[in-house]
Amino acid sequence: MSVQIHPTAEVQTPNLGEGTVVWQHTVVLEGAHVGKNCNLNCFCFVENDVRIGDRVTVKAGVQLWDGITVEDDVFVGPNATFTNHRDPKSQKPPAEFDRIVLQKGCSVGANATVIGPCVVGSNSLVAAGAVVTKDVPPNVVVAGNPARILRER
Repeated sequence: MSVQIHPTAEVQTPNLGEGTVVWQHTVVLEGAHVGKNCNLNCFCFVENDVRIGDRVTVKAGVQLWDGITVEDDVFVGPNATFTNHRDPKSQKPPAEFDRIVLQKGCSVGANATVIGPCVVGSNSLVAAGAVVTKDVPPNVVVAGNPARILRER
């Protein structure tokens, strides 16, 4: 199965895995790496220093900024937001961006915000609208602002 890129998408990277689909008005910059059988929905943006594993779904309106790693089998819901610097300044990028890692099999719900640096543990779930300000352990459900553990998954 070949890569499918909608005519309105702008894909600058040659690093797209087999079976990946890139939908309308999505931009993927040159340095990004996207695995096999991924689905990048419409109106997404993927910056250069982003690594996306296999079988990842990124729903509409998501921006993945420098410093984000998305491991295999991750789901990112619509309009989820990621920040890669806790003290941004206009026209003054940091020497190094904060890292965010979404570990294998985790899910980030719609409109959730994940503030780096942090790790969202494998098979965990960040509920819709949650604000993650610190690491999330594996196999839990977190919700609220700031996000707190609700239960095991």
